[in-house]
Amino acid sequence: MKLFKETLESIVKTNPAMGEETQKRLDNLTKPPGSLGVLEKIVVQLAQIQENPLPTLGDKVVMTMAGDHGVVEEGVSAFPQEVTPQMVLNFLYNGAAINVLSNHAGARVVVTDVGVAGEPIDHPDLNNCRVRPGTRNMAKGPAMTEEEAVAAIEVGIKLVNEEIDKGAALIGTGEMGIGNTTPSSAILACFSGKDVEFITGRGTGVDDHGLIKKQQVIKKALEVNNPDPTDALDVLKKVGGLEIAALTGVILGASARRVPVVIDGFISTAAALVAYNMKKECKEYMLASHLSQEPGHKIMLDFMGLQPVLYLDLRLGEGTGAALAFHLIEAAVKIIHEMATFEEAGVSNKE
Repeated sequence: MKLFKETLESIVKTNPAMGEETQKRLDNLTKPPGSLGVLEKIVVQLAQIQENPLPTLGDKVVMTMAGDHGVVEEGVSAFPQEVTPQMVLNFLYNGAAINVLSNHAGARVVVTDVGVAGEPIDHPDLNNCRVRPGTRNMAKGPAMTEEEAVAAIEVGIKLVNEEIDKGAALIGTGEMGIGNTTPSSAILACFSGKDVEFITGRGTGVDDHGLIKKQQVIKKALEVNNPDPTDALDVLKKVGGLEIAALTGVILGASARRVPVVIDGFISTAAALVAYNMKKECKEYMLASHLSQEPGHKIMLDFMGLQPVLYLDLRLGEGTGAALAFHLIEAAVKIIHEMATFEEAGVSNKE
């Protein structure tokens, strides 16, 4: 709990004065003011985060957290639970979409078992930080104890600090966990107060009957646990997930270190929503990579006032959207460094 509390206390607002200085240079580059749209907003945000009017980027890392969910016994997923450890090994052997897209972006993938069910996974590149082998069934009681939820948060904080110490300057969030759209929808329902039917999607592809069952299970979990929307830790421990908790820690830890964190899809954004409700200032360190197919994702992003960079109809997770957004974030930084001003280029500015 000590690391968690110290990290929360270390998160402060970004520096708007640096952003204003960056915006002045952007407005003097050889283009109409604002004509590069979201790219300009990105570089201004980076300047405020880094307190540097000419922000730079170092190493890029996608932190993919894996955890299982007891609620899968309610039949909320189209895939069996053994897919979670199988996909973790796929990540470690460089065979998944996140590996392809991260390699393409020049980013490393850091894979962590924070709560996978079953036998321990043996691989030298795996961070084995398992708090427990999956959450409990949230339809019957709290998914985690408070101690377990905090332990998982602190896994994320510790690991992101290690990566930043090694030179990571851009952090992406990713996850793996069969059934994890169910707790993510429950988290959103709790914080937003919106109807479960309105915010719950098909996840890995359940049919109409499966979707109705999933919605019923989420409603039951909320009734059984009665999470307090004014207490983000209470929401997380009762209807969250171990990988969601660890990603919450990644976001909090990066924010405390003034490092931008690129939020992936629905599950990663559920973690961002938890972090935001723990400390509002951490939103200033988040960049939303994309808008996914899950109906609740836009509601989450709107709730925090985050604008997605990409609209690609994704619904995979793993950190794939974050890896794709890395390219555009790097492009934004190159604009501020490499484009000429009107004066430098000898081009007439508008009257």
